[in-house]
Amino acid sequence: MNLQSLVDLATRKENATVAVAAAEDKEVLKAVSMAVERGMAEFLLFGDSEKIEKVMEESQRDLLNSTLIKIIHSPSVQHAAELAVQAVNQKKADVLMKGHVSTSVLLKAVLNKEWGLRTGNVLSHAAAFEVEGFENLIFVTDAAMNISPDLGQKAQIIQNTVSVARSIGIDRPKVAPLAAVEVINPQMQATLDAASLTVMNQRGQIKDCLVDGPLALDNAVSSIAASQKGIVSEVAGNADILLVPTIESGNILYKSLMYFAGAKVAAVISGAKAPIVLTSRSDLAESKLYSLALAICSSENR
Repeated sequence: MNLQSLVDLATRKENATVAVAAAEDKEVLKAVSMAVERGMAEFLLFGDSEKIEKVMEESQRDLLNSTLIKIIHSPSVQHAAELAVQAVNQKKADVLMKGHVSTSVLLKAVLNKEWGLRTGNVLSHAAAFEVEGFENLIFVTDAAMNISPDLGQKAQIIQNTVSVARSIGIDRPKVAPLAAVEVINPQMQATLDAASLTVMNQRGQIKDCLVDGPLALDNAVSSIAASQKGIVSEVAGNADILLVPTIESGNILYKSLMYFAGAKVAAVISGAKAPIVLTSRSDLAESKLYSLALAICSSENR
């Protein structure tokens, strides 16, 4: 499985609809165009209709007469975010996608108590990386939402990411709770949480996956490193999901993979009533397309 095969998988899904909040963005509309060209989904484009059509005329003229898109005028980005979220809440769309709107504005709408997408679960960020030299996608979680999750939140983050991984065919994902070392150290909370998560998994409190930790990054992804340290584990060297202890470590790992390793990535927010594509405004259309594909696949697991 790589990101192109993920796009192919999403394209084979049927009847997916994506609600885009504040769609007046060149890279967002380019991603929409790439998805429409493949017949991946239908799109509800919320935002300033004049600006959306202007961007289409300048760079994505193929969308002007497409039967797979519908433009819904909104006088402000806040209103566009609210309408997009309501469309998902009312099951008129399966996926929510961020356009030219700040994350805080979109999440405020997502967390609205009356018509938002809250479920009572932790919302978390799951990123699937395609890294050169690795045959399969590797998930990193949570690098964007939860600052310093406690044990209960980490268990929910794992469950959220397992659901996403299973949606793309990883039936029993191997989860490595990361720490600086692979042994339990009472002075290092990450190692204590990792050990507790391992036991919770063994007792059925964390389902549909295999959790083993603490593991340092090298032991989680390299069977050679694990063997050299004498670690006997189904997860060590073969992790599908890397659970980071804090947002700082997750952010550093995420950006190291992108900028040092040249990795490609698809990312989604899970734990809400529907997947949320919350890419950065600086992300290129290709990355937004990959994230759309991941969201469409995981929408069937709601």
